[in-house]
Amino acid sequence: MDVSDARKLKSLEEENAKLKKLLAKAMLDMAILKDVASKNW
Repeated sequence: MDVSDARKLKSLEEENAKLKKLLAKAMLDMAILKDVASKNW
């Protein structure tokens, strides 16, 4: 693995971490909405 490959890998890992955070936030938002929708007001 040369320096270029290491840079690409680091970039991909950072992007992957951002996407995981976005997914976790979206799943949390969805769970909250489902919880609110299931309650009878």
